Amino acid sequence: MKREDRYMTAPHAAEVLGVSVATLYSYVSRGMLRSLSVEGKPRVRRYLKEDVASLIERKEFRRKPGKAAERGLHWGSPVLESALTLINEGRLFYRGKDALELAQSSSVEDVAALLWTGDSTQAGNLFKKKFPRLPPKIVALLNHTAHFGLIERCQLVLPIAAAVDLPAYDLRPPAVAKTGARILRLLLSAILRRSPQGPIDTALSQVWMPGRSSAAPALRAALVLCADHELNVSAFTARCIASARATPYEVVIGALAALRGLRHGGASDQVEALFREAEQTRKLRKVFAKRLRLTGYLPGFGHPLYPDGDPRASLLISLAETYGIRSAVESANRLVRAAQSLTGEYPNLDFGLVTLTRALDLPPESSIALFALGRTVGWIAHAIEQYADNELIRPRARYIGPVSPV
Repeated sequence: MKREDRYMTAPHAAEVLGVSVATLYSYVSRGMLRSLSVEGKPRVRRYLKEDVASLIERKEFRRKPGKAAERGLHWGSPVLESALTLINEGRLFYRGKDALELAQSSSVEDVAALLWTGDSTQAGNLFKKKFPRLPPKIVALLNHTAHFGLIERCQLVLPIAAAVDLPAYDLRPPAVAKTGARILRLLLSAILRRSPQGPIDTALSQVWMPGRSSAAPALRAALVLCADHELNVSAFTARCIASARATPYEVVIGALAALRGLRHGGASDQVEALFREAEQTRKLRKVFAKRLRLTGYLPGFGHPLYPDGDPRASLLISLAETYGIRSAVESANRLVRAAQSLTGEYPNLDFGLVTLTRALDLPPESSIALFALGRTVGWIAHAIEQYADNELIRPRARYIGPVSPV
């Protein structure tokens, strides 16, 4: 969507809302709607379409709360309160701090502490310099699963570790934060097949990029940008599981299953396939046309919350240019130009992750591994909020099947 297409004039907004222009102005004065100025026209105001749509949803909720709540589960109004992540006007914030700035200035551990406790200085208490060695059973399992995928190894070790981690049953916020740190290190161990020491990004770079430690900031930024994204499907899954008072291990097990789906983190596999196809031909429009005919969309492009482009993807592509192989970045830029000429859509996080991992020449599946490792931070944060809320998430179904005669 072009920037100018996001706005409405006062008469148009009033018409859509079914009110007079005078009533529209009263909505603005009561803080129900934002009024934006037009450059060079001080007496003219305009209104964001998304604000008008949100106001319509709020009015509908008051009239028909059941139907409005049902719509809220499909890119609609917020269905849960959270103090973790804000997505507003194309920007992403963690507890009020710009996520892109955090990605370039803070460690993964600091961001985890910020999301889990509200205080990044708690990272030192949560992530000790030396973590205990992995239990022998997990070491043996990892030694026999070298041929498994990175995410499959994570899914294997979680229930085994959960069985011996009795403190994980303590669901008070400080205890869950400590459990979260153990889980994060466990997943890192499963991905690398060894007991890592030191900061997460350093451990990854030592194994994935030996001799190239200068590129570690790119890995750190990717993990931070993946940390949370409001109520995506895996975060909502995590909150549902936490609302049942399951342990943080079970929260991450369920959320990880959701992440693997092709319409979530698993989309990186489709983006990888798109890159491979593009490398075999110079006729990108033909490749993209085939994709559009088969699926109706281009993997790695477009995001409903970022009509002007996903800022996470922009930063990841920029980091790929700074730290990575030039030819890989050039391939990505070719794809971007071709996609925009066909659909007008911008790259999203999946495309940015694949671009970065290819530019850094990282192992297969490293895109979704970075996604999973970073997003575990967010899942634990959502679990902490949900435990504190102490309410069971249990929406009702609207039955539309046959009814037996009485």
